[in-house]
Amino acid sequence: MARIQILELPEGPDDDRPPFVLVIDQYQPQRYIIGPDQPEPIDEFEGIAQKIGARAVLVFADQIDIPANEVPVDPDGYPLRIRVEPDFNDFRTQVDQEIRSTLDRAAHAISSIRDGRRD
Repeated sequence: MARIQILELPEGPDDDRPPFVLVIDQYQPQRYIIGPDQPEPIDEFEGIAQKIGARAVLVFADQIDIPANEVPVDPDGYPLRIRVEPDFNDFRTQVDQEIRSTLDRAAHAISSIRDGRRD
């Protein structure tokens, strides 16, 4: 049975919503006979991308796994949620250094103005 997956693409500056590609895999082509005046097979997916707002529709007979669509599960089979706690220690040190440096430059500029110098 065919599967449908969504492959999200990086957003561009003019995108009002995240762009995506519709991926259909394990697809078994069907043969339709419309009538004697249409000898060519029809494209079942023609115009689908435009109708759903996708950038493209990719269709494969084989199974295609998109790693971004994999959901990690815990030992009980439930979706695994990971929370990442930031470490701000280095960031605080860097901000403190920048503040001190800015204050030193400001104090030097003020003393230069008072003394009538241009440094």
